[in-house]
Amino acid sequence: MISEFQDLSDKIDRLAQLTQSLRAENHLLRQANHLLTGHNAAMMDRLAQAQRRVEALLEQFPAPEAPPADADHSSEATQ
Repeated sequence: MISEFQDLSDKIDRLAQLTQSLRAENHLLRQANHLLTGHNAAMMDRLAQAQRRVEALLEQFPAPEAPPADADHSSEATQ
């Protein structure tokens, strides 16, 4: 019976060690998640800024000219 109590005590000790290990790992994962969430937000902001700059540059280009109506028909006739 003492042997059974010792086995149970050993299992409880292993369980406590595993619990502490998992808590430490969970803490590290939460820290990493927090850092990556911040990094992701910064990257999304940079992407939005770049998109605004590209859109502003595109607005500076003149609008493309529409091809003359006769140009479509004449190219079809020659094919």
